[in-house]
Amino acid sequence: MSASTLRIALVGNPNCGKTALFNQLTGGRQKVANYAGVTVERKEGRFSAPSGRVLYVLDLPGTYSFDANSPDEQITRDVCEGVYPGEAAPDLIVCVADATNLRLHLRFVLEVKRLGRPVVLALNMMDAARRRGVVIDVPELQRRLGLPVVETVAVRRDGVKALIAQVDGEIPQAAPAQPDDADSRADLHAQVRALLAATVSMPRATAELDDALDRWALHPVFGLAILSVVMFLVFQAVYAAGKPVTDLIGDGFSWLGAHATAWMPAGPLQSLIVDGIFGGLGTVLGFLPVILVLFFFILVLEESGYLPRAAFLLDRLMVSVGLTGRSFIPLLSSFACAIPGIMGTRSITDPRDRLATILVAPLMTCSARLPVYALLIGAFIPTRRVFGVFNMQGLVLFALYAAGVLGAMGVGWVMKKLRRDRSEHALLMELPSYRLPKVRDVAIGLWERGMIFLKRLTGVILGLTVLMWFLSTFPAAPVGATGPAIDYSFAGYIGRGLQYIFAPLGFNWQISVSLIPAFAARETAVAALATVYAVGGDAANGAGLGQALAANFSLASALSLLVWFAFAPQCMSTLAVIRRETNSWRNVAISFGYMFVVAFIASLLTYQITSLLT
Repeated sequence: MSASTLRIALVGNPNCGKTALFNQLTGGRQKVANYAGVTVERKEGRFSAPSGRVLYVLDLPGTYSFDANSPDEQITRDVCEGVYPGEAAPDLIVCVADATNLRLHLRFVLEVKRLGRPVVLALNMMDAARRRGVVIDVPELQRRLGLPVVETVAVRRDGVKALIAQVDGEIPQAAPAQPDDADSRADLHAQVRALLAATVSMPRATAELDDALDRWALHPVFGLAILSVVMFLVFQAVYAAGKPVTDLIGDGFSWLGAHATAWMPAGPLQSLIVDGIFGGLGTVLGFLPVILVLFFFILVLEESGYLPRAAFLLDRLMVSVGLTGRSFIPLLSSFACAIPGIMGTRSITDPRDRLATILVAPLMTCSARLPVYALLIGAFIPTRRVFGVFNMQGLVLFALYAAGVLGAMGVGWVMKKLRRDRSEHALLMELPSYRLPKVRDVAIGLWERGMIFLKRLTGVILGLTVLMWFLSTFPAAPVGATGPAIDYSFAGYIGRGLQYIFAPLGFNWQISVSLIPAFAARETAVAALATVYAVGGDAANGAGLGQALAANFSLASALSLLVWFAFAPQCMSTLAVIRRETNSWRNVAISFGYMFVVAFIASLLTYQITSLLT
């Protein structure tokens, strides 16, 4: 690292505003990856200081202590100590602390100082501290700590000027390293009390507004009702807001396909472009708006400080089914994707509770299922209003999400009955102050997740789409064939073979063959269906995939397929993460096996019962 560059590590307790500070400093100049050999997320960005120096900023996982109990905490500690393999030691550590809650955060500041590395303390959320009447004697705190202390407001563009000026200047001297053992850590609380008494004046421990809102949000009855209403409205909005844009994108790709058909000569290349790329990949891309709407609401709930309260509120219910309140946030994250949800279980210190959460996380309805849900709901569920207010299609979507949640609770309850240790563990967690989500942070979060989807779309999904087009096109029908050409293709033979297994569920051969690429990535089920029906001619001439399915599929089969995807075995990427997180192929087999059985039985019952009633 040259003199014109500086490597900075941001550390701090969860909910201290560290990531907001990271976003303010680096903006869109970020890259997200994983640390080598583990699934812990690594975020790094850069920005140019007024002096021209380039500063590289690493946003380390939040932790309460270097007395590590989880992979997140271990990586934060090892990187700060400069011992993590393949990771250069930071030139400067910026320890971010919530100025409204220094009683909790100062203990970690003292732990960071003991490392013997250059440290700057950023007192974040100073605007909120002043509104609450908190007075901090910054010069005295700086003198007593023996390290630079600056005030920041991470949610304001001008709120990081003091920090930039500090890190752009001379690197502060490091305090001598101190031994890290149980005896040396045991006096830290006394040091925190002395610092607070000498430098902080706080009229009350919590904000008056927080207390007023929590009287409702954490109420054992009204709180659960509020949570239910919030989640119900989220899923109504997902379909209501995302579906029109999805239809618009679908119409656009239909227009492109029609023009490509007119411009290109008939043949394999035209079929690949029109049926494979526009018909398959374009169909999946159309569901990006629905996915982004879901991500938007999850980010808003997270940024507002509501999610930890929901976890606290649901702790008793989740313990009753073999989980823990700490499982809530990883499970909620699994609504976006099971992979970060499973990775999020690292915050659960009890191995038994962590394994239970990992095994049920894939039952949450991830965003990859949304294209399938939106396709089938749009094709088979009418758009009428229920009680004059609620969208019928939105209600079905909510019911599918609820089925995943109830399925997870049922599996957790069975696991609780089967295990020997049935003891319960108390939930201890910090409830951050309520705050208005910032447009910048939500926008960056949406951008990151949208780009992840697009990269996946142009990578594995594109490859699988082209493969499905090839299987649906070749070999050509023999001379004198009387059936559709696709019946004589590889896809036709494979699908009819699988149909012997899935016929009791009401799946035709097209649906059966689409389940193969769906195991690699669930979204590809839509692309596979679009390609198969396009090649077969059922979705040609501008007719949408939904119309093709409605013409070839019964309502019972559609509901059966929806239920299948609600419980079906997760994608290969999820299985790989389970293997890496648990270091056990046995857990992978258990996860795949129980989900296949549950999905098969639930789909079988759905199809048979619906067939009798319709």
